[in-house]
Amino acid sequence: MIKVKRIDHVAIAVADRDASAKQLAGLFGLAAGPREHVAGQKTDVGFLLAGRGGADEGEAAGTEGASLELCAPAGNESLRRFLDARGPGLHHVCFEVDDLTAALASLKAAGVRLIDEAPRLGARGHWVAFLHPAATGGVLFELCAAGHGGKPA
Repeated sequence: MIKVKRIDHVAIAVADRDASAKQLAGLFGLAAGPREHVAGQKTDVGFLLAGRGGADEGEAAGTEGASLELCAPAGNESLRRFLDARGPGLHHVCFEVDDLTAALASLKAAGVRLIDEAPRLGARGHWVAFLHPAATGGVLFELCAAGHGGKPA
């Protein structure tokens, strides 16, 4: 099928990104990473990093190990419904791949149900696509690839 390079991040759905980041960073000694509003997904996200002093200016967050992504709705009705039904908790696991477009084509050809049939721009300038949880045992998986000149790898 496809080749996964690594786990890029594990995402937690939260109502308040900043309050959750402060709580979890303090509890686990995690460093604050990038925070941003992802307009295309209508979410506010923040990353927490293990074993580092945080994302310095110019540092590519998430390049050394998996990070924790805190994902809060900022107009995203699907994420709001998730929180209303389940409360805060595990939302998805993201795998980094070399060639996202090829990975999606391979999965589609194998009959895997996709939420995104083409990559879209996500947090940190990465290209992302989600697989439907019905195809993966009930777990929402995201695939990502670092942006390369504005085009998915």
